[in-house]
Amino acid sequence: MPSAIDDYAMIGNCETAALVSKEGSVDWMCVPRFASPACFAALLGSSENGHWQLGALGTTRISRRYRPHTLILETQFETSGGQVTLIDFMPVQGRHPTLIRIVRGDRGTVRMQMDLVIRFDYGLTVPWIRRAKDGSLGAIGGPHRLTFRTSVPVEGRDLHTISDFSVKAGQQVQFELRYSNSFRGTGSSTNISASLKKTEQWWRTWAAHRKYKGAHADVVERSLITLKALTNRHTGGIVAAPTTSLPEKPGGQWNWDYRYCWVRDATFILLGFIHGGYHEEARLWKDWLVHALAGSANQMQVVYGVNGERLLKEWSVDWLSGYRQASPVRVGNAASEQLQLDIYGELADVLHQARVSAQTGAAHFDFQITLLHHLEKIWRQPDHGIWEVRNKKLQFTHSKVMSWVAFDRTIRSAERLGIKAPLERWRSIRQEIHDQVCTLGFNSRIGSFVQSYGSSEMDASLLLLPLVGFLPPNDPRIVGTVRRIEKELIRGGLVMRHKSEKDKKSGETEGAFLPCSCWLVDYYELAGRKKEAERLLNRVLKLKNDVGLLSEEYHVEKKRLVGNFPQALTHVAVVNSIINLYSTTGPAKQRSQEKDQKKQVL
Repeated sequence: MPSAIDDYAMIGNCETAALVSKEGSVDWMCVPRFASPACFAALLGSSENGHWQLGALGTTRISRRYRPHTLILETQFETSGGQVTLIDFMPVQGRHPTLIRIVRGDRGTVRMQMDLVIRFDYGLTVPWIRRAKDGSLGAIGGPHRLTFRTSVPVEGRDLHTISDFSVKAGQQVQFELRYSNSFRGTGSSTNISASLKKTEQWWRTWAAHRKYKGAHADVVERSLITLKALTNRHTGGIVAAPTTSLPEKPGGQWNWDYRYCWVRDATFILLGFIHGGYHEEARLWKDWLVHALAGSANQMQVVYGVNGERLLKEWSVDWLSGYRQASPVRVGNAASEQLQLDIYGELADVLHQARVSAQTGAAHFDFQITLLHHLEKIWRQPDHGIWEVRNKKLQFTHSKVMSWVAFDRTIRSAERLGIKAPLERWRSIRQEIHDQVCTLGFNSRIGSFVQSYGSSEMDASLLLLPLVGFLPPNDPRIVGTVRRIEKELIRGGLVMRHKSEKDKKSGETEGAFLPCSCWLVDYYELAGRKKEAERLLNRVLKLKNDVGLLSEEYHVEKKRLVGNFPQALTHVAVVNSIINLYSTTGPAKQRSQEKDQKKQVL
């Protein structure tokens, strides 16, 4: 059985990533890219679906950390005979994705065991393994090749590659696993010591650009490093998570593939990068966006591949049992075929904020105008909403508010830059949407905005209304909405995204959606409720695992992280909440202050 989600750490090279358990097992890795078929899929099945275990015999204590300011993982194994450190990393630069593992003897002598099980195609394909003249092992399956090199003796046993060896104090044993196309050369072996030094320097140099230095600066840095690791360094595309099908409901069927780029998530992440001081990432993402969305505006999708791929057909991997029997395991995502109106607002907002914060001028404004012309035609339609409801479309209040944001931010940018545009028409539509939401999206009987027109259901996405400047945080309608959310959607001190039905298979409800708790933190700060904001933020931060990572949700009853891991939207929500709370330049504050300035000018 795979480890608890909390027990994993991530390493990566800004093209793909691997998850390593506390026990030293690499249970998930897709090569050569995030959304490629996994060669280690034990996370969603068993060890026979592929893993790479390196551990000490007779371990009495395990501790681990990331090297400061890097994504290099160090795991210490203590035994009665001594102590070793396992160093895991992936070089960021290089033609072939490579996973390097180093066992360093720290004290005494420690007996180690290795079990390497390579299974291509999500744990299905057993490779053909042959030893080369240089002593390396080549594992080939169709177009895939993994080349394994080490100095310790290894042997094949029952389709596993195993090794038993000892490490003394001052000694190092190195392992290299390199991916390449099976029809091409593998290249020479890596100078592992030099590669470690170069990789450490690369991450330290990147982390040094962090602008925020206030409270919880270490949390901000770890989250930004995580977000950078989820960004494709060639295209700028940002994946929502490096995993697929880690269930939102333990043992259930709500299992989705997050190894793609959601326009919505990426816009939140871009704001985090901008306010963290990383403008180059913002530039790369905008370039990715223009390439991914190139074409007819009516074909815009909510999710793309890291290279802008559009065909993300969803299918089930029937030979994998799922994470702790949570099936099906899905590849691809049918959300790519949905209508979600809110992404137009998120796009317009982040492009506007980039112009304000990063002084990017009128770049891509013609593209933005094209999208707004299309939104004029469709904003009245029902959609699938921010939570990607699959069985029906509704007039979601949040979707209409973000349609308002799309017009509002485009108007502001045009006014700021002096760009010729049909501003009077857009102002009229902006007012029409605002009036409609305040009439149809507000339930006067309960004194609150509601999930969709005509309903009485609450939805945590309504917390975004004051954060995007739709209404002030002290407006009685907003105050009433937050009061209802506090009453109906808070469980164990955390915010649920909406009322959750029990899974038909497992009988479980989903966990608290962690970004929503951060949105409530942001609201508390804007409303002058700083102590409550700090208390809730600290509640979220206590959920980080031992190396500072968070998933999509937290199951209050089972007291564990659930959902895909690590989750980009959660980490950027934490970054933005900390910056909102402890500086004057956070995203929510910037929106609010700009709106106030505009009122003063008028």
